[in-house]
Amino acid sequence: MHTLTLLASLVGSIVIIVWRIRETQRPVTAVKILAPPLGMSTGFCMFLAPQTRVPVPWGLAAFLVGALFLSYPLVHTSRLTRSGEHVLLKRSPAFMVILLALIAVRLLLRSYVEQYVDAIQTGSLVFLLAFGMLLPWRVVMYLRYRALTRDVQSGSTRAA
Repeated sequence: MHTLTLLASLVGSIVIIVWRIRETQRPVTAVKILAPPLGMSTGFCMFLAPQTRVPVPWGLAAFLVGALFLSYPLVHTSRLTRSGEHVLLKRSPAFMVILLALIAVRLLLRSYVEQYVDAIQTGSLVFLLAFGMLLPWRVVMYLRYRALTRDVQSGSTRAA
């Protein structure tokens, strides 16, 4: 079972990496920025099943580690730039290294946590960690996107 979950995590990570690379080749929209955390938030339904529940302090700690520590490198290696009417995501060369390091940290934390709680609760904690990592990153990206699109709108208003 452990090998299967590790393999699934690695395949999922590869899919995310490919997606992130392709994401830089297309214009960014508010929907594209906000859809991942909104879609991922449906995962909170897992907590309806009693076996997935973890103590609130553990869940809060997992979320805060993701939000305060793991989202930081993503926020600082993702830049939005304007190209004509379009906003594009431009990543620093360090982004891929940071993404791979974050995946490794998550896998190591998962292995460590599984020593103390069962696999289902570990999955719950990893979900909270990942959501904590994703949410601040996407909120910052959205605020930057709004600032860039506001500049475009105010510039076109002045030109009209």
